[in-house]
Amino acid sequence: MTTFPTLDAWLTHLESAHPVGIDMGLARISKVRDALDLKFACPVITVGGTNGKGSTCAILEAILLRAGYTVGCHTSPHLLAFNERARINGQMATDAELLPHFEAVEKARQALSEPVSLTYFEFTTLAIMHLFAERGLDAVIFEVGLGGRLDAVNILDTDCAIITSIDIDHTDFLGDTREKIAFEKAGIFRAGKPAICADPVPPQTLIDHAEKIGAELWLFGRDFRYEAQPGNERQQWSYIGPTMRRSALAYPALRGANQLLNTTAALAGLEAVRDRLPVSAQDIRLGLANVELPGRFQVLPGKPSIVLDVGHNPHAAAVLGQNLGNMGFFPYTYAVFGSMRDKDIAGVLEHLKGEIDHWNVTDLPTPRAASAQELETALRDVGVSDAPDCSVTRFATPAEAFQDALKRASDNDRIVVFGSFFTVAGVMAYRKSQQH
Repeated sequence: MTTFPTLDAWLTHLESAHPVGIDMGLARISKVRDALDLKFACPVITVGGTNGKGSTCAILEAILLRAGYTVGCHTSPHLLAFNERARINGQMATDAELLPHFEAVEKARQALSEPVSLTYFEFTTLAIMHLFAERGLDAVIFEVGLGGRLDAVNILDTDCAIITSIDIDHTDFLGDTREKIAFEKAGIFRAGKPAICADPVPPQTLIDHAEKIGAELWLFGRDFRYEAQPGNERQQWSYIGPTMRRSALAYPALRGANQLLNTTAALAGLEAVRDRLPVSAQDIRLGLANVELPGRFQVLPGKPSIVLDVGHNPHAAAVLGQNLGNMGFFPYTYAVFGSMRDKDIAGVLEHLKGEIDHWNVTDLPTPRAASAQELETALRDVGVSDAPDCSVTRFATPAEAFQDALKRASDNDRIVVFGSFFTVAGVMAYRKSQQH
């Protein structure tokens, strides 16, 4: 049996072990799941959607931890360390905690009469599931990687499925319309189980699929919603669900216009599983006050103002543009921008060109990325030119693009780092290296 002494060695091996990076389908991974005899006695909550998945998982986790439950939370991708993908009781799993579960997955895979090969995401997701199952936790939360129906996370039968938003992304795998994408995402729904959709305009394909399989569909605006407190809109809001109301809630510690929608989705999920995981109003208040998630409209303390945002599709860019507009006045805004080639780059730029003066575009350390030259061309195509008050400059790495922005920005300006997890991770790693 293949085995490796360190987590890094395992991850390096997995990056090239399977012929393609993304291989949709559950047949291979289901065989290994069965060989591992993977089962959960506790409630399983799965979270899918185009944007807002990570925030919704973090909110669920924060509230359940405040309520005194033991909680496993799996999210992806990671920014700086793989271990971010597996949190137990709010703490990242250590290499030593993860290693035996990588070995268990490999052993189960090799024991099959015809061993199958697994992608990096499939293998690591199984290892994290195995770690969580062994711990006998009170609740586990899994973020769907891509789509839903054929995603590795869907090998588990969920007790509550949440879909945060449905927009155009990953068209090569999920289809090129909201209807096709919604059908793929609705694949995480289960018969007789709560299926929560927080998208305010859900495609009919999602509703039809839920009805066809007999899922218990909760729609935003029909079954649950949020309301600002009259006269106190900026301070407090209320959640209204099918059987309960949570009043006088403070805004979540995560910043940004869309976080109320994500929080409402999380509270609907908790209402749906309240018979097994009851939480109090105080648990919700403390959870919302303490939730943290790096890279989601994260405004760093200090000057110039620095914003980190992993948004990488037009829907996320529209929200980022709105959030930037709500921040107040800055003489100049500098962008550090890098993106995958398969994204709707023109769509992203349309939403943000009005908020940004100086663009520092960068290559990224992955073959899927658009080059800085391609990004500059895309900016020229949407009408960004060079003048004293606006510019486009190319860089080889996010760190170099960020250093240049820091040099040029005054204390009253702001720097926005966005476009991909790789862009934000590159700047975070650089900042970390400067702190020593």
